[in-house]
Amino acid sequence: MSAAQTQAVRTGRVTRAFIYVFLLIFALFYLLPFFIMVVNSIKPLSEITGGNMMALPVELTFQPWLEAWSTAQVGVESTGLKPYFWNSIKMVVPAVAICTCLGALNGYVLTKWRFRGDTILFGLMLFSCFIPFQIVLIPMARILGILGLSGSTNGLVLVHVVYGIGFSTLYFRNYYAAFPTELVRAAQIDGAGFFQIFWRILLPSSGPITVVCVIWLFTNIWNDFLFGASFASGGGAPMTVALNNLVQSSTGVKEYNVHFAGAILAALPTLFVYIVAGRYFVRGLMAGSVKG
Repeated sequence: MSAAQTQAVRTGRVTRAFIYVFLLIFALFYLLPFFIMVVNSIKPLSEITGGNMMALPVELTFQPWLEAWSTAQVGVESTGLKPYFWNSIKMVVPAVAICTCLGALNGYVLTKWRFRGDTILFGLMLFSCFIPFQIVLIPMARILGILGLSGSTNGLVLVHVVYGIGFSTLYFRNYYAAFPTELVRAAQIDGAGFFQIFWRILLPSSGPITVVCVIWLFTNIWNDFLFGASFASGGGAPMTVALNNLVQSSTGVKEYNVHFAGAILAALPTLFVYIVAGRYFVRGLMAGSVKG
């Protein structure tokens, strides 16, 4: 190896080391708030109010977690975040499942069963993705009242399904646009019907984009506060609303350790989803980006 090549290798190593150190510093800075939340959620309140919030706990305790989950006062109808956590589960799971299924069917129809006006229809669905939440609050409240779903978890499921169909359709439509149409035509010649083609040909190859759709929908629906605060009340409220009530219901001395523990409990499901399936997210987004 010549001297020039040796110098180039050394320069490359130094540059790579500098980039890694730079990224590590930014990662630590980004994770600092989460570190503070975790550390202070396992401290007694006296160590937080009378000490350094960034210091490690002198006395380790998980009592704040137990209080946030089952004994802390949340509003006037229930205590702890436990019932509201299950409200969010009952809201997120059906909403994500319905949105994903309808988005897959819509993407299939808009790419493989073309019809007059399909481009206009897709444009209208795409336009719905950019409508601000605040604009639909009053009309949606009116519709939920007519259907008898006001203040219920089922009403929130309907709201999130209506708002999520546009995004799920966009994902699956772009993914199926890169899928070979010749396979669909060959299946039609062999006598396969609408649902047979979808179930046996397109759906088995839709794993990457399904993961993208599920992660995106789950994150947005779980973290939603505006719809939950507007269309649910009392014992039917989701986790985010209950967390806000937990913080606001504290009188006198603020129980910061309980609040931190509650915030982490509210964030754990989305964190779990990203840890389990996060590596497939970018892979799924890129899967339908290249034709052929």
